[in-house]
Amino acid sequence: MALPYKRLVAIVITLCASVSMPFSSLHAQEAKDDAVDASIARALEFLATQQTDEGSWRTESWGESTAITSLAVMAYLAAGHVPGEGPYGDRITRGVLWVVGQQQPDGMLISKRSSHGPMYNHGICTLMLAEVAGMMDGADATIVRRALENAIRLILQSQALTKNGRHQGGWRYQTNSRDSDLSVTGWQVMALRGAKDIGCDVPVEAIDSAVEYVKKCSSRTNEGFAYQPGNGPTSTLTGVGITCLEVCGDHHSAEALGAAKWLVEHPLHERSSYFYYGVYYTGVGMFKIGGDAADRHHRRLVDLLLPLQGDDGGWTPSHGSERQAGRIYATAATVLALTVEYRYLPIYQR
Repeated sequence: MALPYKRLVAIVITLCASVSMPFSSLHAQEAKDDAVDASIARALEFLATQQTDEGSWRTESWGESTAITSLAVMAYLAAGHVPGEGPYGDRITRGVLWVVGQQQPDGMLISKRSSHGPMYNHGICTLMLAEVAGMMDGADATIVRRALENAIRLILQSQALTKNGRHQGGWRYQTNSRDSDLSVTGWQVMALRGAKDIGCDVPVEAIDSAVEYVKKCSSRTNEGFAYQPGNGPTSTLTGVGITCLEVCGDHHSAEALGAAKWLVEHPLHERSSYFYYGVYYTGVGMFKIGGDAADRHHRRLVDLLLPLQGDDGGWTPSHGSERQAGRIYATAATVLALTVEYRYLPIYQR
């Protein structure tokens, strides 16, 4: 498969920049890049072995899951694979259509056999549909676009509920929740931004309102983001906050830059709460920030994650509810973080 033009440009820029780099440093970086590419390839093979005949992926605790399936699909897309082409094309298509087939009459994208955190599931699935919609062909493209529009409508309806000022603009677990949290809000923001980028009807007021809520979750001194306004910051949620502001075009805001500085001083580590969730969001958020801090963060993630990969190519979460979410979740989140510099996913574009 030919490399996209932007990827070719990125490669040329990298090669030009490397001219002045000492040979030993260049060789070491090439070796690390090769190790990352090999790690991603092994992870995709692992994911392929875990897909069901129906096209879905499962969790150890919750069975078939639209969210886990969507994360697996996005992992393939982020590594440069597309529906209907190449070694994983059929797997991607079957995964996408399985998720669409689970959509409920109100637009909710969640398996009938699973009700855990419906808005978590919905936001992740809607983001996946926004990312893949432009890659589908023929009748499948129409089906996916219709499902995406219905999913976006539900997100907007849920946001529009009247809440007190502290929670207005965000989302929580249920479509009718009257409070909000940054964790659930992050996925809805990503979904809205991705859908707007491909021409779906997403009012600018909805994104502006979401940005206002995200900023409420920033500390008063712009030192990281918290689960809800007034709480203390965590590394994982700081990644969520940075990502939301950056993808929504609030580039290099005081809140995002302050949070990036805080994250450098309080880096994610294996014992962090919701580690793999943080791997994804800090990886994307710091990439969006750019500069030397982003490069250092990515290298640190690589050094942290590659030794944790299992012999079969997957990653295994070991703490709290991430353990219930299972290995597909952890593996897909890791691939999404490691591939951010490939820039294949539309949401990754700076």
